[in-house]
Amino acid sequence: MTIKAGDRIPDVTVTIMGKNGPEPIKTGDYFKGRKIALFAVPGAFTPTCHAKHLPGFVSHFDELKAKGVDAVAVTAVNDVFTLDAWLKDRGAAGKIDGLADGSGVFVRALGLELDLVEFGLGVRGKRFSAIVTDGVVDWINVEENSSLATVSSAESTLEKL
Repeated sequence: MTIKAGDRIPDVTVTIMGKNGPEPIKTGDYFKGRKIALFAVPGAFTPTCHAKHLPGFVSHFDELKAKGVDAVAVTAVNDVFTLDAWLKDRGAAGKIDGLADGSGVFVRALGLELDLVEFGLGVRGKRFSAIVTDGVVDWINVEENSSLATVSSAESTLEKL
């Protein structure tokens, strides 16, 4: 079943890059007691993700925070080292939290898998953005076409706050 507004974020383990290296964290703990602007990309360094999706959240970071967002997070079916390198490369380190979903456990639990096997990319996650308050989805938009970042853009997310 695909997650929708009103649903609780499934409690699974993802990995974040801590000061001393990779740290597992339960999504229930990450989202608890906070308002999070969450967006998902099929993969770090992939064309639309790299050139369009992430840059919007970086450039609108202060506006998101001003509208009451406690944190901005991105998730991708990538290892934590790749996700962390991508955030640093794009000037997002220290602004956007990277929730690495290396085995796709989180996207499967959300019901948002994206099969890109025929393109040599394996199973990834669909592109989406959501507002999550204390672990409950307030709003979510999933892209019909994973090569676009329109309904899941930072601008669309800002409109929902």
